Amino acid sequence: MSHTITNPGTLHDPTGFGYSHVARASGDLVFIAGQYASGGDGHVTSPDFAAQVDRALENLGTALASAGLGYEDVFQLRTYIVDHDAAKLQVVLERLGRIWGDTPPVQTLLGVAALALPEMLFEIDAIAVARDHS
Repeated sequence: MSHTITNPGTLHDPTGFGYSHVARASGDLVFIAGQYASGGDGHVTSPDFAAQVDRALENLGTALASAGLGYEDVFQLRTYIVDHDAAKLQVVLERLGRIWGDTPPVQTLLGVAALALPEMLFEIDAIAVARDHS
């Protein structure tokens, strides 16, 4: 199976952190690496949980767009919440509802003790399918 790995210039360069943002497999499957509230330098942009969720979802959209895709092309999400609780879950559900409405993609949500950087409170990755939009 052939694949192409890319890093959109509008997101931080992740190679120094040991990963790439986008991989397309055999032309149709697109894998988006975990997106978090990263600015252009790769550092977390806010200590606020809701702001981190918003920025991570914005970065997810940017990564998808770099592959010619949108949120509607996502069929699987994995979300990671540091110190998961009901209030954080409500924030995530509300934000996902804004994007996907009543038909969200399949999702696995994991409550975790920590993520890659100590400031990270939320991370989301996705698998999307490139399909004909005509």
